[in-house]
Amino acid sequence: MNAPDASLRYASSAGRWLLLATVLGSSITSLDATVVNIALPRIGKDLGTGLSGLQWIINAYTLTLAGFILLGGSLGDRYGRRKVFLVGVFWFAVASLLCAAAPSANLLIAARALQGIGGALLMPGSLAIIEASFDPKDRSAAIGAWSGLSGVAIAIGPFLGGWLIEAVSWRLIFLINLPLAAIVVWVSARHLPETRDPNAVSGLDLPGAALAALGLAGVIYALTEGPDLGWGSPVVLFTGAGGALALLAMTLVEARSPHPMLPLELFRIRQFDAANLVTLIVYAALVGATFLLPVVLQQVAGYSPLQAGAALVPVTILMLALSARAGSLSQRIGPRLPMSLGPIVAGAGLALLVRVDAGTTYLSAVLPGIVVFGLGLSLTVAPLTSTVLSAVSDEHAGVASAINNDVARVAGLIAVAALPVVSGISASAYRNPAELASGFHTAMWITGGMCMAGGLVALLTIRKPAPAEQPAPLYHCALDATPLGNVRAVPRSST
Repeated sequence: MNAPDASLRYASSAGRWLLLATVLGSSITSLDATVVNIALPRIGKDLGTGLSGLQWIINAYTLTLAGFILLGGSLGDRYGRRKVFLVGVFWFAVASLLCAAAPSANLLIAARALQGIGGALLMPGSLAIIEASFDPKDRSAAIGAWSGLSGVAIAIGPFLGGWLIEAVSWRLIFLINLPLAAIVVWVSARHLPETRDPNAVSGLDLPGAALAALGLAGVIYALTEGPDLGWGSPVVLFTGAGGALALLAMTLVEARSPHPMLPLELFRIRQFDAANLVTLIVYAALVGATFLLPVVLQQVAGYSPLQAGAALVPVTILMLALSARAGSLSQRIGPRLPMSLGPIVAGAGLALLVRVDAGTTYLSAVLPGIVVFGLGLSLTVAPLTSTVLSAVSDEHAGVASAINNDVARVAGLIAVAALPVVSGISASAYRNPAELASGFHTAMWITGGMCMAGGLVALLTIRKPAPAEQPAPLYHCALDATPLGNVRAVPRSST
């Protein structure tokens, strides 16, 4: 079908097959998001790379994903969501194979960048296919099942990844994507309907996407390599300035494009700007902290990969259990209080993690901070995403959600590149457990303070929207994975 007829029923055999394909497809990216951080110490040791290389292993993926995910959604709307979804799954699988076989850190980084492009093609289509295919009466149940089942991948990822790393090799965390991808391709080819947006614009914003990717790459390269090469290095200055100019040029291109991937008129909405500012601050703290914590647990506290992976599981459990309730609370009382209180509680949790050091136990030093952090995050994520969507009209809900997701990823990019610098974790400190622990403590104070600052920004800027303008919340996972909680479809301009 070229235009979606939204006739599929949740209880039908065809509906179950569609859910299987989309859940497994999104789970591929979820597994990588939850296990690669845990594998970083082993990867660094096996491939002989230091802190800068580990930063690039994370950021190469996020960089291409953030740069091209809006374009990926546009490609699906125009050329067919199933087609682009399948291309993304196949691309991601091939890139995963390259990651597993990479003989050096530089080749692994290149393969991770290719993975990000596959994710940018795959991720927008997963939810869009469900929205376009299911009967409106069943859409809530379908997306609720999709988010809940995808959450299982988030929960088991640390255990599975940690066990594979410890028992065999970190390379297996990439190879497990291959059988999953094969199942997705097989099921999708037989059971996934084709949908596209009959009202999609005729052109694609290729210049905007290219400038976004180049701009982010230049800025992140300068932040990552500055400590090693020197901030006055011509390479650092050139790439940093070039990246900033590319991002400036992107805004000019978007303002003049007949089919912008980033509609600048949305940024004239004060509530939309405020919610995205809170997203930028809070997610920078979140991603920076979760980048460093698994490394420190292994390098300083002597945890195994499996133990380091299991250490973060309480956050996922709390998110799965409480996100939907936080969203409902936000709809009743407005988002201002939960968006203010949540980041402050999360910041307190990160501050508690300063007690992590050599010889400390999980119950005394790690678990209290993780639980408090998870509680704060659970209170924050759903109201935050709901506020972004309620700030815009229904026709812009899809692109508003995508922009907010991209803001979160850009925040993570900046944090992974910059947090080690500002907290004093240099290449030499990374190899010295005592210095690494000291830098980590500084980083937790910084990220805790950032979360609390995000809560204060929300208190000063977020207002309760009019009830008629408030769509149902769509939650994207704070751990860079799939949505969480019981959700129903958000109207999209493409459907």
